[in-house]
Amino acid sequence: MMKVAIVEDSQSTREGLEAIVNLSPDYRCVCTCASAEEALRVLPRHQPEIVLMDIHLPGMSGVKCVAQLKSLLPQVRVIMITVYRNPDLVFGALRAGACGYLLKRSSPDQVLNAIREAQEGGAPMTGEIARQVISYFQSQTVIGDEVEKLTAREREVLEFLAKGYSNKEIAGRLSVSVAAIRWHLTHIYQKLHVQSRTQAVRKFQPPA
Repeated sequence: MMKVAIVEDSQSTREGLEAIVNLSPDYRCVCTCASAEEALRVLPRHQPEIVLMDIHLPGMSGVKCVAQLKSLLPQVRVIMITVYRNPDLVFGALRAGACGYLLKRSSPDQVLNAIREAQEGGAPMTGEIARQVISYFQSQTVIGDEVEKLTAREREVLEFLAKGYSNKEIAGRLSVSVAAIRWHLTHIYQKLHVQSRTQAVRKFQPPA
C-alpha cells in the first residue's frame, strides 16, 4: 500500500485531503502536518512515498520545504496543491524538486489520479496548469531570443545593471563615459522591448 503524507496549514483542507487519500484501497495517509517545520521533523519517521504539500505555509514556504525534504527523503514524490495559478510558483516548486502541481479545487478523482501518476514516475498537473507551463516556456523562449540579440558590451552593461550599479558606476567599471552607458541602455531597451531598467533586468534574470 502506498504511503501518503499531507502538509497543509488549513485543518479543513488537510482533513479533506486525508479523507480523499483514504478513499482508495491502494493508498494510506500515514501522517498530516500543519507546517513545513513540522513536516521536516515528522515525515522522515513515517517514510511517505508521496507528499501532498501546500505551497504557502506559515513560516517556511512549501517550496523551501520541498528542497529540504528531498535531501532527507531523496525518493519521495511531492505534489504541490495550491489555490494559486502563478507560473513562477509552478516553476519554483518544480525546480525545488516537486514532481507535480494541482489546484486545491481539484476533484477527488483528480487528486487520486495525480497520486497514481506520481507513483508511476509522471508529472501530474491539471490541464489549466499544463497550459500555463507551456505558455511560460514559450514566453521564456522569446525572452531568450531577445537577450541573444544583445552585443557582448550590452550584455556586460546589463549584468552590472542587474547587480544594482548606477550609470556612473557602470561607466567607471567599463572605463567609458556616462553618455556611452546611456547609449547602450537605449539599444538594450529597444532590443528587449522594454522601457525601464527594472523591466530590462527582469527579462535578463527571470524570477527563480
